Amino acid sequence: MNGYDAVDRALLKALADDPRATVVALADRLKLSRNTVQARMARLEASGAFLSFERSIDPSPLGYPLEAFVSVHARQKVLAEVVRRIAEIPEVIQAHGLSGQVDLLVRVVCRDAHDLFRIDEQILAIDGVERTETSLAMGELIPYRLAPLLTR
Repeated sequence: MNGYDAVDRALLKALADDPRATVVALADRLKLSRNTVQARMARLEASGAFLSFERSIDPSPLGYPLEAFVSVHARQKVLAEVVRRIAEIPEVIQAHGLSGQVDLLVRVVCRDAHDLFRIDEQILAIDGVERTETSLAMGELIPYRLAPLLTR
């Protein structure tokens, strides 16, 4: 598992179970010294094991109860500029580059259907975007998770 030993995997699993756990709590749970946990955490962080530490915030109370996925077809020669311009749209909360028929999968939040139409128009207005296909998210069925991989 890319140089991670059993202690690293146990630490990552504990963090997946409780992302807000303190070093002391992790040390107690894993029966390790605080210094060992701190050193392992520093090494894991330096290796790029952790994604963003930004808290996940529910956009609904902020006035954005709807979520959609916009499949973007773009000219390859200007894809980097298209991505830069899409990133300027505040309602865009995530985007992935894809292989296959679709170039980008853009996750957006919106206030209502009219707002989604406006956001889609903004994306379509970007030079290099050829077309979009938009799907309203009906609900998250499997949230982001890694714990099953860590216990595998």
